[in-house]
Amino acid sequence: MAEDTNQAETSTIVEAGKTSKWLTENGFEHELMEPDHLGVEIIKVDREVLIPFATALYAYGFNYLQLQCAYDTGPGGDLVSVYHLLKLEDSGDKPEEVRLKVFVPRDDASIPSVYWIWKTADWQERESYDMYGITYEGHPNLKRILMPEDWVGYPLRKDYISPDFFELQDAY
Repeated sequence: MAEDTNQAETSTIVEAGKTSKWLTENGFEHELMEPDHLGVEIIKVDREVLIPFATALYAYGFNYLQLQCAYDTGPGGDLVSVYHLLKLEDSGDKPEEVRLKVFVPRDDASIPSVYWIWKTADWQERESYDMYGITYEGHPNLKRILMPEDWVGYPLRKDYISPDFFELQDAY
């Protein structure tokens, strides 16, 4: 029985990958999360140090922001902004990947924008703002992109209550 408990405890230990080791060697403290099913490193970053982290990773060679998205952990829980970075090189091999996650409370959902590091964050951060209400500080044009400008609320939050509406139908 004790042996099973020890095995369960050791299975939750996450081994640092190449990027995490580089960050640690260069003085960037971080929390390592369990890698995804493909083995991509996932690093939890505090919003206060997102810009220094992102800048360091860019300098380290992560020159492409493949994806920025967000999700809601549940009613009353945190909102999460996710950044999937690639190290694109001329070698043609499979690019190195890393994923950053920034957790913020829903009542104070603001994160610095990475637009000035990776321009591809432009519309992606706008979509996360529009659907989840995460404010990306320093974004040059943070406004709704999918919903009308006068829309109230953030439709992909799990505690969102849809307003009453009437569907217009074509006359037959």
